[in-house]
Amino acid sequence: MDLGIDDDAALVTASSRGLGLASAKALAREGADVTVCGTTEEHLESAESELEAVGDGDVIARQTDVTDPDEVEALVDVTVEAFGGLDHVVTSAGGVPSGSFLDTDEHDWYSAFDTLVMSHVWTLKSAYPHLEASDTGTVVSITSTSVEEAIDGLVLSNAVRRAVVGNVKTVAREWAPEVRANVVMPGAHETGRIRDLIEQAIDRGEYDSYEEGLDAWADPIPMGRIGDPMELGDAVAWLSSERASFVNGASIPVDGGRMRS
Repeated sequence: MDLGIDDDAALVTASSRGLGLASAKALAREGADVTVCGTTEEHLESAESELEAVGDGDVIARQTDVTDPDEVEALVDVTVEAFGGLDHVVTSAGGVPSGSFLDTDEHDWYSAFDTLVMSHVWTLKSAYPHLEASDTGTVVSITSTSVEEAIDGLVLSNAVRRAVVGNVKTVAREWAPEVRANVVMPGAHETGRIRDLIEQAIDRGEYDSYEEGLDAWADPIPMGRIGDPMELGDAVAWLSSERASFVNGASIPVDGGRMRS
């Protein structure tokens, strides 16, 4: 299916690895020019090579701290200058520490808010004039199924990510029809974060092998497996395209049917 985003300009935050990178790859594969960002130069170099291998568009890989509003604004400016505009923004953010409510201190709350919420706010504020000027402006925000169903031991994700959903629901009404805004809520996908969690569980003696850990993660999922990151990326690319032109203000789970709500 041709999504019709060939030669469009896209910016994906926190995208040197994981679901952000998968989203960038899906957009690049459709012919979009794509900017990715991260904090680790080695990861950015790898991401740039992967994007150039899957698409014919231009690629920018820029070291950026998305919790610094000046760096976010500079990232948007570089993208617009290089690509001649900005059509699609995908907001993502790195994971925040796990822990229970009583084990989480005040600093953790403020840090999580900057990482998950303010990075999204600063990106949208900087990007809006360019999205509004585009004929196909879209926002897709990657959150988590935790915004619908709390996950044990992840109080920061459960509580703080919901603010992103509330903001997307708001701008979906305020910015339409010029700009559409939607949320994807990924469940478990085989990213580096999941691999690290399984390896840590093996070290603690909870699993005997990586395969056993994968099976445990897949157990509550009706599809019988965890997701491939590109399956989330494909959903993001579709929401960014005219094929989803009447989808606005939606929160779409990509979790193999695990959520019951």
